[in-house]
Amino acid sequence: MRKFTPYLTLFRFELPFAAGVCVVLGQVLALGTLPPVNKLLFGFGAVFFISASALILNDLFDIESDRINAPERPLPSGRVTPAGVIIQFGLVSILGFVLSYLISIPVLIIAAVLWMVAFLYNWKFKKAGIIGNLMVSFSVGMTFIFGGVSVGVPFDVLVWLFAVMAALINLGEEIAADVMDMHGDKKMDSKSIPIRYGAEKAVNICTIIFGMAILVSIVPFMFGLLPLPYLVPILLMDAIIIYSVLRYRKSKGQEGRWYIRMLYLGALFGMIVLLAMRLIAR
Repeated sequence: MRKFTPYLTLFRFELPFAAGVCVVLGQVLALGTLPPVNKLLFGFGAVFFISASALILNDLFDIESDRINAPERPLPSGRVTPAGVIIQFGLVSILGFVLSYLISIPVLIIAAVLWMVAFLYNWKFKKAGIIGNLMVSFSVGMTFIFGGVSVGVPFDVLVWLFAVMAALINLGEEIAADVMDMHGDKKMDSKSIPIRYGAEKAVNICTIIFGMAILVSIVPFMFGLLPLPYLVPILLMDAIIIYSVLRYRKSKGQEGRWYIRMLYLGALFGMIVLLAMRLIAR
């Protein structure tokens, strides 16, 4: 177990788990109730493994910058080998594709698109600044669409609104994280927003994006797409986002990473509470 534990940490379980939760929430929002068990499990599992494969690949391509930004990671610390990580990436990718195929061909196509976007991002576009940020945010938003398509409801307005909101939250996080990674990214010739325009402008940009996400989160209630009681977890999520952003703006050094994580976990918590309320109401 000691030998395989470092490989498991490459999954960064909270991130694929969050992606899986978004798929299930997309299914529930589209249907208004819990989907069939097989589609719930396969949908969650498919995106969990596709997301995990992207994160594993990210560590493989980022080994040099991680020697500076995160030397404790399994690859730069030598606790895993590049060959072992490549094998792990292949197996995890196959699991994601198989589970997608077991749902439907359209779902398999979306999984293939997400996988390809992740590969291109890690291979060529991670250093491309806003283009790379948008690629990641597109993938995050697509988890909700994946959920709708997996239950045969691809164009539900509520699902698409949540997809946009999730994409905006992720885009803000991406830019905020780029500010934290400036030192190592400069050595890798990155064209990230903080490197091109400065940390202060980057922080202001991500603050505006988080504000846009909060505005989108209120839209379903303005048009009666969700009952008012569901406003409670949304407002809780928005409050955590606002608090985290304000603290992030005042943070020094690497302290900001904690507030980025708090923001992410707050958004995930709000989604889980909303999902639970939706299921209990049914």
